[in-house]
Amino acid sequence: MKRIIKTSDAPAAIGPYSQAVEVNGTLYVSGQIGIDPATGKLVEGDIQVQTKQVFRNIEAILRAAGYSFVEVVKSTCFLSDISNFRAMNEVYGQIYFENHPARSAFAVKELPLGALIEIETIAVKQDQSE
Repeated sequence: MKRIIKTSDAPAAIGPYSQAVEVNGTLYVSGQIGIDPATGKLVEGDIQVQTKQVFRNIEAILRAAGYSFVEVVKSTCFLSDISNFRAMNEVYGQIYFENHPARSAFAVKELPLGALIEIETIAVKQDQSE
């Protein structure tokens, strides 16, 4: 059964998509950029400032669905400039400091609202019997 996840603690979807969708114990979180949900605006600052906000948004969606960062199995990072990879990776490593999820990272031509980073996430509910 498909469950749509929606929380006011993360930026609202600005198009025909959901913040996240859960199917059979797997949560698919739509790409998040550094929008502050309180203002609806992209946070001002460098790649690390935006990456921290992205993770706050992802955490809010995970929490709303009953998941946590521990259950994240895959991240896809989209960077507006690959030269920001190292600085983004420093923040990323503070969130995923052990049992790292699989990850891919790409430089793209542009991101919505001129964002420097967008991250999409997949999490899988841990089997309580294990």
